[in-house]
Parts: sequence; C-alpha cells; structure tokens
Amino acid sequence: MIRSALSTVATDWWAHLQPTAKEHPIVGLVLDGVRSRRELLAENALLRQQLITLRRQVKRPKIGPRDRLRLVVLAAVTRTWREALLLVQPDTVLRWHRAGFRALWCWKSRTARRFPRTSLDTVALIQRMARENRLWGAERIRGELLKLAIRVSKRTIQKYMRGMRPSRQSGQTWARFLRNHANETWACDFLQTYDALFRAIFVFVIVEHGSRRVVHLGVTRSPTSAWVTQQLREVTAWGAGPRFLIRDNDDKFGPRFDDVATGTAIKILRTPHRAPRANAICERFLGSLRRECLDHGLILGADHLRRVTSEYQTYFNHARPHQGISQRRPTGANHPRTRQLSVAAVPVLGGLHHDYRLAA
Repeated sequence: MIRSALSTVATDWWAHLQPTAKEHPIVGLVLDGVRSRRELLAENALLRQQLITLRRQVKRPKIGPRDRLRLVVLAAVTRTWREALLLVQPDTVLRWHRAGFRALWCWKSRTARRFPRTSLDTVALIQRMARENRLWGAERIRGELLKLAIRVSKRTIQKYMRGMRPSRQSGQTWARFLRNHANETWACDFLQTYDALFRAIFVFVIVEHGSRRVVHLGVTRSPTSAWVTQQLREVTAWGAGPRFLIRDNDDKFGPRFDDVATGTAIKILRTPHRAPRANAICERFLGSLRRECLDHGLILGADHLRRVTSEYQTYFNHARPHQGISQRRPTGANHPRTRQLSVAAVPVLGGLHHDYRLAA
C-alpha cells in the first residue's frame, strides 16, 4: 500500500512538472534522474520516432538562438551526440560552436575608447552643414570645422553625414532638369474623346511647365501632321516660344513639326516609349480636363467641344488653384492680403464649377 501510494504521488508530480520539463531541458534532465530505466527507454523510442517523422517533412523547422545554444551545450556533454542529431548536421553544430567562441573573443578583445565621444553640438553642426551644402564633402566640412576650432576626423564626419542627404548622382536627373528649366519648357499631347454619335474627336494641348498655364488648345477630327504643325506655328507666332518642347513619339507630329520647332529655336525633347510620367504635367492636365469637364457632359460635335474646352481653359488659367504651384493660379493676382467677408461666386460651365471672387 505504501509503494502504491508513493507511485501515485510520483506520477502526479511528474504530470504536474512535465510541461516545465518540456520547455527547460535542464529541469527535464534532473527529473529524469528519478525515473526508471524502462520508462526512459520507452519515452526515448517514442521521441526518436517523432523526430524521424519530423525529418521527412518538406519544410525545415526554424531553430532560434536559444535552441542553438541548448543543442551546443547538450552536444558537449553527450558522447554519442553525432548519432543523436536528426534535425541538423553535426557540422552545423560545430559551426554554431565556433561562432559562439568568435563572438566571445570579439567581446573580450574590444578596444576601449581612447578619445572622448563627439559632442552632440558638433554632431548637430556636421549634420547642418551636410544638409545646407549639398556640394560639400567630408573634407570640405572638416575644413569649415577647423575654422571654428573644432577638430574632427574625416571618418567621423562621414559617419554623421549618412542619411542627411541623398547620394550624389553622376548626371542630372529628368526631374531635376524639369525643375531647373520649368519656366522655359512647354509640353504637348493629344486627348481623344467621342461625341454623341460615338465619333472620335481629338484635343491638342500645350501646357507651360513653370506656371501650369494652358498655352494652346485645339480641336479636330483628323489630327494630321500638317494640322499639328499649323497649331505650333500659331502658338509661336512673332517669336514667342519656349526653349524646350516635350512630346511623345506619336506619328501625328511628323518631321515637319520638328522642322518648325527648330526654325523657331525650340529644342524637341522626346519622351521614352511607354513612359507617361516623363510628360507628367501635361498628362495631369489631360486627366483634369477629362474628370472635371468632359465626363460631365455630352459632346454634340467639334464646335461644341471647342467652346466647352475654351471655357474650361479660361477657368483653368484664371480661376483654378493648382497644388503644383502652392495653390496659386497660373495667371492673375494670387492670395490678396486684404481680408473681406463679401465673396461672389461666378458659375463656370453651367454651374459645374464656380469661380470665387472678392466682391467690390
């Protein structure tokens, strides 16, 4: 009866501590010392069979840093550790062991700082110089710091310069070129729409980059090369024209269009194939024309489309604010300083849009 009672208490005690033993191998090792040899052999056979089944799986189980440390420690105290490994190869355990020693010796052989750390004020000054002077390198900033009696090495300056400005590129990007020459660059493109009888009508648009002003807007049913060339002649009459004109590789332009542009000292810039973002400003206006005007009405013909687009062009140039130019209008006065409460609304396109003005 005493032996049966002790066996029952031991069984309950093992069942209570078994989850802890599974999570902590050292605790499980201590508890295995009080168990019988027959029970340990049976449990080892069961575990070995599960490991064999797990090894047949296609997906490899994830082994974390703690699992690696435990396997290395257990392999060091087990004589037959090579035969007992199933999840990983013995060379893998040896590699983990060498990596642990390498990390230990790197930590023990680390050098103490011989020089004091760079002050926070100096770091802020280095980052400020790097941010405000895009063309300055580490040596140039080091010279400026020496003028202020601040001695910092070139490597330290390079360390704190990282992330303060983008890497310097060898050539000028397309976006930077457009920003530098926005006031002397035009862009042109076609927009295809349909009338009430589903006949195609084309709208030819020329937009100025700097002010977002719509320079010219033409409507036709047959956009031939001669018609497009005549549109460019009308816009550039009396020597008025930009320095650069962006267009795509559409066959509607033709060689005569380029000849007229060259005769008026305009350089043609062709966009790459399948790259609408290269002509983004003109494409943005065509999208606005479609979403804010053409999608809300029924076009009866070419003359009707010409009147509608002409009215929208006037509204776009003189009344509509633009995000690309800080909510200003392409033409006309912007942001009056006098504050008045009387505001008048002028309907545009039959009330589709409104132009808000200060009342007299």
